[in-house]
Amino acid sequence: MSFMKGDLLTRTRKLVKGLAKAEPVWLKAMEKAPPVTFPRANAIQKITLPEDVYIKKFFQKHPDSKHEDAIKISSFDPPPARIFGLRVLELKEQGVAEEEAMAVADMEYRMERKEKKKAYSRLKKIARLQGKRPPPNPYPSAIKEIQAEEKKYVRDRFYNPKIIQLVRQLQEDKAAEAQERFRAGGGSW
Repeated sequence: MSFMKGDLLTRTRKLVKGLAKAEPVWLKAMEKAPPVTFPRANAIQKITLPEDVYIKKFFQKHPDSKHEDAIKISSFDPPPARIFGLRVLELKEQGVAEEEAMAVADMEYRMERKEKKKAYSRLKKIARLQGKRPPPNPYPSAIKEIQAEEKKYVRDRFYNPKIIQLVRQLQEDKAAEAQERFRAGGGSW
């Protein structure tokens, strides 16, 4: 009934009138006291912020940033794209031309990324000098974070006794089913 327009009452009336459905018991009662219809908003307005234009330009210039600098919902720090947009607006308020402001904000973004990479490489060098294992990357890409979370579950399938028992049971069931088919079919699949 999803292709028909209207609420439940009008749809059911159409089906009954077209003899596609027997008249339900509740139809007369519902016609006497129809359900309340709520007014709908004509159009939902899209929320836009002043920096959204520059965020789009940022993602056009740095498409990999969507994956590398993922938005963390629980974080208080804004994502780099929003920082870029806010920085461009701040520079424009100070009287800098739009293109120059975007160039400055882009340069700051690139410098920050370089500094983060350098800081992590320094951490790894210090750990190697001390003979310790290098620490995990404090600025990993979103993909690597997800892979790190899933790693324990991927390895778990090889070492968890419950999962191993379940796999063996499935293999035995499959083998028994294949033998049954072989016996019933006289040797052909």
